[in-house]
Amino acid sequence: MKVAVLGAGSWGTTLAVLLAEKGFQIGLWSHREESASELERSRQNSRYLPGFRFPDNLRVSSSISRVVEGSGMIVTAVPSQALRETVSLLGETSLDNQIIVNVAKGIELDTGKRLSEVIHEELPDVSPQRIAVLYGPSHAEEVSQKQPTTVVAASSSPETARKVQEVFHTSSFRVYVNTDIVGVEVAGSVKNIIAIAAGISDGLGYGDNAKAAIITRGLAEMSRLAVSLGGDPMTVSGLSGIGDLVVTCLSRHSRNRYLGEQIGKGMCLSEVVGQMKMVAEGVPTTKAVAVLSRRKGVDMPITAAVHDMLFEDKPAEQAILDLMTREPKKELEE
Repeated sequence: MKVAVLGAGSWGTTLAVLLAEKGFQIGLWSHREESASELERSRQNSRYLPGFRFPDNLRVSSSISRVVEGSGMIVTAVPSQALRETVSLLGETSLDNQIIVNVAKGIELDTGKRLSEVIHEELPDVSPQRIAVLYGPSHAEEVSQKQPTTVVAASSSPETARKVQEVFHTSSFRVYVNTDIVGVEVAGSVKNIIAIAAGISDGLGYGDNAKAAIITRGLAEMSRLAVSLGGDPMTVSGLSGIGDLVVTCLSRHSRNRYLGEQIGKGMCLSEVVGQMKMVAEGVPTTKAVAVLSRRKGVDMPITAAVHDMLFEDKPAEQAILDLMTREPKKELEE
């Protein structure tokens, strides 16, 4: 089978190489012609994944129709806020029975929609049963090194989720199946917001107690939002929830945690974003989820605090103090 991977960043490249090494024919799409030409010539992604050579059955192109042609599965690995524009390019391409697997994590800024909803809106002829997501604690750097990794393939269709599992599963990349795509997408998106909060805590010099509180109470926010959108509260206990939350809040590889740390040290958002070469998905997701949570009437105080620090220039120390001095609550109610 041929698999098309749209997006030649670190994660898209990593998954393209993983699937090529399994023996699939891989078409990797880069939106800039000069970038695609360089990747094809050098046979590695020296910007995001240096040292990992492309197998011969992985070809790179800036022509999305050429990459998608003849594929049985399409993997979307572009930043969340670029997904709609990218998927719209497929509108003139013949999409027969391909499964579309989104691996980007986030909530669309302008609409508050989950990314599987964005795909279906742009490609209404593609049934939601043919759309899946692949989420979980999976830093590209470690997956590329074949370090043990576990993720979850989620779709409203059990058959689609199992097919994604079959395609991606390897001896070092273990894939589980879940049919709660709502819960998986919400968990995988909100965890980036909580990781920014954990990074801010690090930047302020706070210790393990504070980070543990952020992770635990962040999990509660994640669960409340998932349930309000129709998700299963148990999903946040899985790989896309607590699994991804822990790794993103603790890891040196986490760009969202890093961004938060720099904010905690006193840098402004534009300064941090300007010096990063990769996208911190938690930034637009924070703004989108803050609006969504207010619309749904879901209490998300950590998300609100991160929003105010990022977009309202609220001092980090004041935001933490405001969180700590909120009216006392019962743990399992709030």
